[in-house]
Amino acid sequence: MKQIAIFLAEGFEEIEGLTVVDILRRAGIAIDMVSITGSVKVTGSHGIEITADKTISATDFTKLDMIVLPGGMPGTENLYAHKGLESCEALMKQVDAFAKEEKYLAAICAAPSIYGHRGLLSGKRACCYPGFESHLTGAKVTAAEVSVDGHMITSRGMGTAIPFALAIVEAFCGKEKAEELSKSIIYKA
Repeated sequence: MKQIAIFLAEGFEEIEGLTVVDILRRAGIAIDMVSITGSVKVTGSHGIEITADKTISATDFTKLDMIVLPGGMPGTENLYAHKGLESCEALMKQVDAFAKEEKYLAAICAAPSIYGHRGLLSGKRACCYPGFESHLTGAKVTAAEVSVDGHMITSRGMGTAIPFALAIVEAFCGKEKAEELSKSIIYKA
């Protein structure tokens, strides 16, 4: 079974994070919500506190098939470089390793900027929240709801959380499963 982890920092966009978790679990894909805060409790950008499945220190990256980063502010900034927090450095080290191995990386809203700053989008189609395009260094920026280019999946924001999650389902389970799930949740039925 494929294993995915979505990494949550203080200030993450709740809909972007939880929509991915919900849809992937409906598809039968194992996904863990991983807190980078040192506690399993993480508060989103709109004051909604969630309990993650584990912390980053309890995550075995060798068993993961994909890293997902939700956006939101200050969540995106906190994922990338929250005051030199060691967990952020550990996450970025793994992001770089996944890119080198061409393992799946996904990000939505402002979070694709993290991949852009790390030089991981060069020559790839990518999209992000409007106004963050300049942070997609080297990317072929699109205005699509979701851009899939090889092992990179990016999306634009809260309103594109469902197609973003369905693109992840398609990458792991195929187009037919993604379409079946889309119909079952009455998305563009």
